[in-house]
Amino acid sequence: MRPFLRSFRYAACGLALCLRERNFRVHLVISAYLYAFLAVPGWFVLTRGQWAVLIAMNVLVLAAEAFNTALEAAVDLACPEMHPLAARAKDAAAGAVLLCCVGAVAVGAVLLWQPEAFAAIWQFVRRNLWVTVPFAASLAGAVWFVFGMKINKK
Repeated sequence: MRPFLRSFRYAACGLALCLRERNFRVHLVISAYLYAFLAVPGWFVLTRGQWAVLIAMNVLVLAAEAFNTALEAAVDLACPEMHPLAARAKDAAAGAVLLCCVGAVAVGAVLLWQPEAFAAIWQFVRRNLWVTVPFAASLAGAVWFVFGMKINKK
């Protein structure tokens, strides 16, 4: 049983390593803002199936970023010096992440295209301009989280 439990510890360490990657944090922040908007009652009406698809696409993008991070580390270990094949491998992995992101945005656009929701959001913003200050503060915090946070890399 101990090796089984130890595997969860290794997985948690792997997630912690992913959190050190700027692009992984970018995806997390974008996801958090998306879910924050979707959580406001009355703006978007989503079925359980639509929620499942959105969550699955989110997890797909994060998993692709984790695979990209793992592949880059493996390539760096195998070939510490610059090599055209190493660059191709890294570029292909980054391209796969981009493909997942474009697909996730397309799926999100199809599921979330609800003109009445956008009208409700616009009306809310116009009536409640006081929301812009906390929103700007949270956005500034998110930008710091993504770009300014220094994490010790080992």
